[in-house]
Amino acid sequence: MKTRIGKAAPITCVFVDIGGVLLTNGWDHLARKRAAKHFKLGWAEMDKRHRLNFEIHEQGKLSFEDYLSRVVFYEKRPFTRAQFRSFMCAQSKAYPEMISLVTKLKERYGLKIAVVSNESRELNAHRIREFKLDAFVDFFISSCYIHLRKPDVEIFRLALDVAQAPQHHIVYIENTPLFVEIAEGLGIRSILHTDYKTTCAKLALLGLRHDA
Repeated sequence: MKTRIGKAAPITCVFVDIGGVLLTNGWDHLARKRAAKHFKLGWAEMDKRHRLNFEIHEQGKLSFEDYLSRVVFYEKRPFTRAQFRSFMCAQSKAYPEMISLVTKLKERYGLKIAVVSNESRELNAHRIREFKLDAFVDFFISSCYIHLRKPDVEIFRLALDVAQAPQHHIVYIENTPLFVEIAEGLGIRSILHTDYKTTCAKLALLGLRHDA
């Protein structure tokens, strides 16, 4: 998909996803498969139960403990909830270049930085704390806090309201094509993130150079 970028109004605010952009995904199917293997869980049943519950969990409508009860601890296990939670948290890794990029752009251009992401409350809190995301992010439009998930267009409208910035002054960095399309449909210039180098090049076309 071709990203719509070019010379226009100056960027004053960056919307950015967490999973796949700043950090690895927190609890995707690969992480869940690793958990199933590590704890010797039946993958098919675990995955089915996850799929039935993850949307309301990410919307903050199902607590972490209730999610675990439904997906893992619906029967007696030879491991504890604390052990499983530690394993879940350990799946998150940073993309240091991307964190550094956003931090430098914020400092250089005086940008507002807003996270717009689908994350469960417990993992989101862990990832913010562990990787010090709040050191450079001004506000978090996380699904668990606002009870909305992408691809609901209302999550982007809420982000615009909170940012108090016109959409033509915003760039959104996201690794999911559909979410890029939705943001662009609202007039938000967006970058489909695939890797650090190409995202740097696309930001430079918008006047945001980290190496100037």
